[in-house]
Amino acid sequence: MTRQRRSLVAAPSAGKRALLRPLPPARNLTDEVIGRIAKEIRGGRLAPGARLPTEQALMTAMGVSRTVVREAVAALRADGLVTTRQGSGAYVADASRVPFRIDPRGLSTIEDVLEVMELRLALEVEAAALAAERMTPQRLLPITRALRAIEDAIRKGEAAVNEDFAFHRAIAEASGNGRFAELLEFLGRHVIPRQSVRVALVTPAEQRQYLMRIQQEHARIYAGIRDGDPGEARKAMRSHLRRGLMRYRRLAERQQRVA
Repeated sequence: MTRQRRSLVAAPSAGKRALLRPLPPARNLTDEVIGRIAKEIRGGRLAPGARLPTEQALMTAMGVSRTVVREAVAALRADGLVTTRQGSGAYVADASRVPFRIDPRGLSTIEDVLEVMELRLALEVEAAALAAERMTPQRLLPITRALRAIEDAIRKGEAAVNEDFAFHRAIAEASGNGRFAELLEFLGRHVIPRQSVRVALVTPAEQRQYLMRIQQEHARIYAGIRDGDPGEARKAMRSHLRRGLMRYRRLAERQQRVA
């Protein structure tokens, strides 16, 4: 393992040369980075225990931002392919260490998505209440940034999937209980249902209106946490997720009628 680690740092191997090359233009750079690193790991070109290139090396070689690299590493960690060591970097995980997560390939129907949203209810309602109870200016700042990032994405006409997940993850982290954030990472970015269910039954204007309604719900959650009101934060998060359940149940009924 030591020899493998040295080889990655000292001299570019064939696997590393394939890994460290610019990415082509893509709609989702995070998924492109995830796919490239996962391919190198699954192909055996990055062995268990090998250290991944640094964030800066990945950013420079692939032409992506630090946020994209960090999101990719977080997703690979959720897949059990990568482990991280504070102050040291990311390493290829032992293949036998596979954490629990929702496989997006299994979310092929709206019924599957509804099950995930029910799971989120059990997790995120209490995380929001704890975040409000334990709120500090330092913990509020990432939530504020995430909320604004969603607004910016909607303004650009984007689906805001990654930004939405970042908002919920920031709340889980603000709970002060790291297990909430870890479990949310294990579930992966696909806990945001519109990432998994492609709906072609609405116009762009209707899609924007839908996202704005969700953002209003986010704003209510944010206010409860910001004001240090656990009861309101709990209520707002529960309402947000239950409304999501209702929206997707209506969608299921609509698809059945179309079929």
